[in-house]
Amino acid sequence: MKLLIPIDGSECSRRAVEQVLRHVSPRNPPDIHLLHVCERIDAWEVRRFLTAEEIAKIQFHEGMAELQPCRDLLDAAAVPYHFQVLVGDGEVGKAISHYAAQHDCDLIVMGTHGRTGIGHLLMGSVASEVVHLTRVPVTLVK
Repeated sequence: MKLLIPIDGSECSRRAVEQVLRHVSPRNPPDIHLLHVCERIDAWEVRRFLTAEEIAKIQFHEGMAELQPCRDLLDAAAVPYHFQVLVGDGEVGKAISHYAAQHDCDLIVMGTHGRTGIGHLLMGSVASEVVHLTRVPVTLVK
């Protein structure tokens, strides 16, 4: 079983990892992929002072910082995992769906709300987008 857990640094994404850990069999752990998608920084005000390489480096380090609490949970449980930081083109849900398809994931486990503050009544905009775009089953964690 290959699981994708998108991480945005929110409490909901941490709970998604905790939910997976409650169901992990130590004898046969799933192939866990943690993914953080940064939105591309394209503002001229930023590009005026930083090169593309500097921006990419900053985004990678920020993404790693967002992943770290969830990595710590998996490390403490001695559960192996993969992790990646991607830069999306403004469509985080599309990047998550594409990653799941590209890596043949069996299930996406993600939080219902992120840290964006822009939410829908029942679930956040990224979770809603992933549910609509992917062919992979999605488990949402509150």
